[in-house]
This record gives sequence, structure tokens and C-alpha cells, in this order.
Amino acid sequence: MHLILLGAPGSGKGTQAELLAKRLGYTHLATGDLFREAVRGGSELGRLAQSYMERGALVPDEVTIGLVRERLERANPTAQIVFDGYPRKWVQARALDELLASRGEKIDAVILLNVSTPILVERLSGRWVCRAQGHNYHLAFHPPRVAGVCDVDGAELYQRDDDRPEVVQRRIAVFLREIVPLIAYYGAQGVLHEIDGAQEIEAVHRQILSVGGIPKAGSPPRPA
Repeated sequence: MHLILLGAPGSGKGTQAELLAKRLGYTHLATGDLFREAVRGGSELGRLAQSYMERGALVPDEVTIGLVRERLERANPTAQIVFDGYPRKWVQARALDELLASRGEKIDAVILLNVSTPILVERLSGRWVCRAQGHNYHLAFHPPRVAGVCDVDGAELYQRDDDRPEVVQRRIAVFLREIVPLIAYYGAQGVLHEIDGAQEIEAVHRQILSVGGIPKAGSPPRPA
């Protein structure tokens, strides 16, 4: 069974994908990891993706689709994959369906984690990082003992540009524009399931597991 987890930045889709991978043996496929893996491997598509990433530009759809195709070609035939935040656009969704169909496979369920914009902004804009070792903090959920100072090594904490409130608002606005065609696309296929992503992590996970066809227990499949 192949799944897609969709949600705005900060919706928790990465956390849920990791839980599915750990507990049920799913292969976690996130485009960010895919890009980094391709760049390290030095493939032609990896070098092309890097050329866009280095200048802060979006990686074109055809490059992203090509990287996903390469990853699927290397996947174990028995692997069950959870796609984390991919596809992001209708053209990517159609290409993914075509790729899987060529393997005799399909997307069985698409989970959309719904979280309100104010909660997303709170989750993302509260994140701060240790400048020395990258230790993570959150002003609301895991604050440092001393403001602006890492508990572990005393280094300065800083906020990534992507986590600044004004940038977070723009990232969410982009997601909301892009998700509308995907909702229509997967809704028409009857595979879309919407879940309240503002709940506690375990509550969200239980609801994902309640979607028809997702195994609850037993031996996990072989990973990719």
C-alpha cells in the first residue's frame, strides 16, 4: 500500500511519515531528502537540482519527477512507500500516477493534515536553532532555560529565515494555492482522507491508521 501525506509546512506530515516508517516498515520518501541524496550521489539530475538549489530557485517539476522516478526504480518491489509532501502540484500527481501504473501499482490513500494558519505560524515561527551544534528549541513547546542561549553548549540561538513569521505566512499561502487542484484530483479518485492535524501526535497517528487498508500490526513489509 502506497500513501501520500499532504499538509502545509508545520502540519506534522514529516513526523507522521517517520512514525509509519518506524512502526509499520514503510519507506519514507521526502523530496528534500531525495534532493540531498541526489546531490551527494552526483547524478546528472542531482547536479541539475543542485544548480537550482544553490541560487535559491525552485527545482523544476521535470527534475523533481525524474528524481522520484530514479528512486522508484531502485525501490524494493515489495516496499510500501509513504510520500511525504510529494506531489505538491497537479502535474506531479499525474506523473506519479503514471510512474506507479508502469509498475502495476497505485496510490491507495492520500492523507491531508488540516491545521489552521494561526497554529502553523505558531509552530514554525517559534523554532530557534543552536548556532554551534544545531540543537533545536521552540519558544512555546521546548524553550531554552536562558533566552537566546543553548542549554547544551551555551552557543547563541538563531532563527532560520524560513521560520520568520512573515516568511512562514508566505510559505503557507503558497501551499494553500497549490493544494486546491490536488484536493480536487485525489477527491475525484476517492482516495482523499482529511484529518485534523492540530491534535496530539498520537491522536493524528491513530486516525491515519484508521484509514481503510493501512495495516495496524503484524510483520512490516521489506523496506526499499
